[in-house]
Amino acid sequence: MTGEPHELDDLPTIGDLAELADLLQDSRQDELYVRWSKGPGVDLGASARSRDELTGVRLSGLSANPLRVEPWWGDRSVELWLARRLYDYRHLGELRRPGVRPWVLRGRELGRGPDNEPLVACDRPVAWVADEVLREAEKIVEEQGSADWGPMDRRRHS
Repeated sequence: MTGEPHELDDLPTIGDLAELADLLQDSRQDELYVRWSKGPGVDLGASARSRDELTGVRLSGLSANPLRVEPWWGDRSVELWLARRLYDYRHLGELRRPGVRPWVLRGRELGRGPDNEPLVACDRPVAWVADEVLREAEKIVEEQGSADWGPMDRRRHS
């Protein structure tokens, strides 16, 4: 399968964190995940599985991160929770090939990957996440003022 546009990529686009929070609220939140890739048109081919970049091993599903709000979060801001979920892996858009961006899917967890990330089967692609949402997420996270916290970026910085 190539990186060409595909009918599965014709999804609505989430324009801000409030819209993403509404989507989470309106759904069974334990089934929504965010994935950073070229999109469902590429990902949902015959294998629909990620590959471990260190070893090359094919994983049991697609690497994704749950949007579900954990019970310990309490009544804190859902937008802040979602901002963290997006901010954690924002470097993937820069690190991987052009065209990689976040999208939301409804799925089922099949196992765990080498970074303990959920490996999921995509039941349905839901929406793209706009760049404006990523900028909003970055702003909200940076407003928290934690100098010791940042994205889960493995690149070495000199």
